Amino acid sequence: MKHKTRSFALSRRAALGGLAALTASALALPAFAAEPLNVVATTGMIADVARQIGGDAVTVKALMGPGVDPHSYRQTRSDIVSMTRADVVLWHGLYLEAQMEEFFFNLAHQRPVFAVAEALPKDVLLSNADYEDRFDPHVWMAPELFIGVVIEVGRVLGEARPEMAEAFAANALAYADRLRALDSYARETLEQVPQEQRVLLTAHDAFSYFGRAYGFEVMGIQGISTESEAGLNRISALVDTIVTRGLGAVFVETSVSDRNMRALVEGAEARGHQVRIGGELFSDAMGQDGTYEGTYIGMIDHNVTTIARALGVEVPAGGMSGQLNQGS
Repeated sequence: MKHKTRSFALSRRAALGGLAALTASALALPAFAAEPLNVVATTGMIADVARQIGGDAVTVKALMGPGVDPHSYRQTRSDIVSMTRADVVLWHGLYLEAQMEEFFFNLAHQRPVFAVAEALPKDVLLSNADYEDRFDPHVWMAPELFIGVVIEVGRVLGEARPEMAEAFAANALAYADRLRALDSYARETLEQVPQEQRVLLTAHDAFSYFGRAYGFEVMGIQGISTESEAGLNRISALVDTIVTRGLGAVFVETSVSDRNMRALVEGAEARGHQVRIGGELFSDAMGQDGTYEGTYIGMIDHNVTTIARALGVEVPAGGMSGQLNQGS
């Protein structure tokens, strides 16, 4: 039995276009007598979208916190309790939560369950090199593409609370405006990286949508799923690439061990080439709760700013809006 989700043809204009008079901030939600909508989301990124759209009309719990790898995550007893009591359960889909799929298929017989990323048109998705007939799930790496997920979350929340559907939809469009501003910052910043340095080498292949959006060649030690193993031959081949192309920086990820990346650096040094760790990127999880980096926009702002600085661009330490590295 397939999980409960609805696909829809999301045109570029519907996702990106809009209401000229709509401000970048969320619209005020109307007063409501009902209890807030109880939403459980798997990833921090989806949870943050639900909070941005729902405001005080929702309570949102994310199952996976900072540093958690969704590819290998399995639901805990407390997770099961939370989801069976939720008004709405939001999961990403596209085989991101691979170890939880069967649970969600079964839960969909009892609760409203939605794989929100699977609402994206298939022709905008990249294939998954690790699994045949699957897609790369890391769509949040390109804010313009992630707008489609934002619109879907707004639709789902509106379906769950029809009297607030119009406000939720308006808030989704307002948040989409903010993601377009984020995308503009990313484009303007990353265009300054010299062409020969536009290589993003990380722990696993989480950045392909980022690379497509901003003109980077992306390489990962592991495949799209962190469940795949990185062999010695793969590491040796990447050391060859670093040395022959004169790459100056590689990047570690917050949700993946840095062991293999350290091996790359040491391998390059053994061949007389100095390459440094350019910084730590958020890939499958956001930053600490209560920080700017613990929001979706802050996560992407951090990644863009860190990558650009490591590859030779002078960028403000505070990133797009001066909020990076400010703590809670």
